[in-house]
Amino acid sequence: MQAGGWTGLTAVTVATLFLASLFIAPLAGTVPGYATAPALLYVSCLMLRELVDLDRSDATEVVPAVPTAPGMPFTYSVAKGVAFGFITYAGLKLLTGQARTVPVLVWIVAVVFVFKFYRLPGH
Repeated sequence: MQAGGWTGLTAVTVATLFLASLFIAPLAGTVPGYATAPALLYVSCLMLRELVDLDRSDATEVVPAVPTAPGMPFTYSVAKGVAFGFITYAGLKLLTGQARTVPVLVWIVAVVFVFKFYRLPGH
């Protein structure tokens, strides 16, 4: 079974919710980090369930998922967990000579994350 937004209503809904989040974000910022840790752990557990479906014939496709899922609860940030996955994926493809198989957008995002971690204070 396939799922997805074919009519564009999905994009409109997401845009509306992002607009609403501009006003709700300051309120959400008052929640302490230890209160959000269970949600991050739950998200990483959901990601761990998906590890079963990965194609294990290519290690460069499987290995980046390993730092991604545990990276979320350990860093208290979904974004940092995903960043670890992007950086690991791009790095492994580069080191194994499969750099041409990686989409340009993945390279851009990985470089931005590396820049964020190593150049910006307080990442």
